[in-house]
Amino acid sequence: MSDLKRATVYFDPNLHKALRVKAAQLDHTVSDLVNQAVRQSLAEDADDLAAFDDRAKEPNLAFEDVLKDLKRRGKL
Repeated sequence: MSDLKRATVYFDPNLHKALRVKAAQLDHTVSDLVNQAVRQSLAEDADDLAAFDDRAKEPNLAFEDVLKDLKRRGKL
């Protein structure tokens, strides 16, 4: 526990109440729930950045060109 860092976070009262209730139902602490949510958010950000890197070499398409192609193929 000594490697944990303390931070002050201000919650909307209704959000704090919901967190306390959920923590009690799951037999976890509010800190556990917040840490889990932050980890999940950061993991999603990392996934998004990886997807951008994967697609970085794809050609850019102008929206107008895509519309013209759809019209040409009778899709619009």
